[in-house]
Parts: sequence; C-alpha cells; structure tokens
Amino acid sequence: MSHAALLILADGRFPAGGHAHSGGVEAAVASHGVHDATSLEAFCRGRLHTAGLTAAGLAAAAATGYDLMALDEAADARTPVPALRQVARKLGRQMLRAARAAWPCPQLDQIAQRLPQGAHQPVVLGVAARAANLTPLDAAQCAAYESIGGPATAAVRLLSLNPFDATALLARLAAELDDVAHAASEAAAHLATDGIGVLPAASSPLLDITGEQHAAWPMRLFAS
Repeated sequence: MSHAALLILADGRFPAGGHAHSGGVEAAVASHGVHDATSLEAFCRGRLHTAGLTAAGLAAAAATGYDLMALDEAADARTPVPALRQVARKLGRQMLRAARAAWPCPQLDQIAQRLPQGAHQPVVLGVAARAANLTPLDAAQCAAYESIGGPATAAVRLLSLNPFDATALLARLAAELDDVAHAASEAAAHLATDGIGVLPAASSPLLDITGEQHAAWPMRLFAS
C-alpha cells in the first residue's frame, strides 16, 4: 500500500468535484438545523453513521474487485431520491476523470465504457483505490471522511464559521470515522459468501427529503 496514494485520494484538492457540493448542509443551514459548530458536529455525526457508512461499504466493496454493475445497482437501491442519484453519478463522472489521469487502468476504463452516464461516486472511489494499490479499508476511510469533510468545509462558507472549529469537530469524530470504516470494510470482506445484501444500507430520510428540495431551489451556493 502507498500511503502517498491514500493522501492524494483523500486530499480535498483532488479534482473530483466535491468542493461544489455541501453534502446536505446547505439545506440544513437554511432550515436552521445547523447554525453553529455544535449543531454542525451533530449533523456530521449523523451523516457519518448513515450516508457515510453506506458509501464506505460500497467503496470498500469496489476496492475488493467485486462486480461493478452489481455494486452500482446496489448504490441505486441505497439512494432512493432521484436528485441524490444524479448527484452521485455526476460526482462519479468527475472522480473517474481524475482517477483515470492519476492511476490509469483497465478497470477505470471499464466504468467509462459500461456506465457512460456515470457510476455512483463511492463505487468509482473504490475502483480508484484499488488502482492505486490501496486496501478496501483505505477506500472505506476515504469515503467516510468525504461524508463529513465536505459538509464541514461547506459550513465554513455558509455560516462564516471559524475554520479551526470545523477542523476541531472533524478531529473529535476521528475515532467514530475509524469505527465506521472498519465496519464497512468488514462487511465488504463477506461479500463473496454472504452476497451484496451484507453491505450497509443505513438510511437518512431527512437528508433524502432535503436533498430533493434543495435541487429545486432557484438560487443556491452549492450543487447539493
């Protein structure tokens, strides 16, 4: 495993398009559910254990080399809202462009050929991790971190939040992030024997509802 590759993939400057998305926190700020560092931490914790866990499981599974189409269908089933499915595929296309430039390989080319509309981002992330010689646990950690790192960064802009406070809350969630990543990679390790249903499918209905509502806003700072 290359630690440098893991740092590159997890770097917020990796051109995978995540900077344009708030992970649901823009809608949460608008509804006053998130209004300071404490409420942001609660939001991120909830997202980590739901959407984050689900994404981490898909990423870890893709990093094992499991069937791409089956995983993309599983991601669809775990993303019931059309607006968020579109976001996941848009981010997947951007992730694919960046990953093919960084770690060209036949598996990434296969995604472009078989899913020209874009695969779900966690699936592409897992394949990219595998191409970079990273482990399923590495892929899970990247996906879990993205699930909270994006909202925390977006909240700095939306709330004029002190960046030090945003970084501190991410540090406080580090142990929980590791637990989520290990649970996701452990589930992925049982795919061959237990089937795709073993992957996490944690739901976050409020994120689904506000994600669909946010997509209809005529004016917004972030794409999602």
